[in-house]
Amino acid sequence: QVQLVESGGGLVQPGGSLTLSCAASGGIFSAYTMGWYRQGPGKQRELVATITPGRSANYADSAKGRFTISRDNAKNTVWLQMSSLKPEDTAVYYCYCRAASGRSLWYDYWGQGTQVTVSS
Repeated sequence: QVQLVESGGGLVQPGGSLTLSCAASGGIFSAYTMGWYRQGPGKQRELVATITPGRSANYADSAKGRFTISRDNAKNTVWLQMSSLKPEDTAVYYCYCRAASGRSLWYDYWGQGTQVTVSS
């Protein structure tokens, strides 16, 4: 039902900045918790940041102070602003959506991913 399309990935030097965008379609975007995950080479997918419908943001320790997640419900879009990038930030970044239906029923969705490479 929900489709997520990421964009904005690319190659950036260490210390640089990059902003990822995720456009959502289907369902009621304003009711969803949104987030970003990433998966580096040979690693498991890990959570980077989430943002609730009330715009409460949470970050992994590795992202705090460097990354900012935001959303615009009118545009059905969530962003991840990344600064002070490090080589260890290199990964495929995935947009995430949790669509709840009632107290104990929900569905999780992921986008196709966008590659971020931090290298000199």
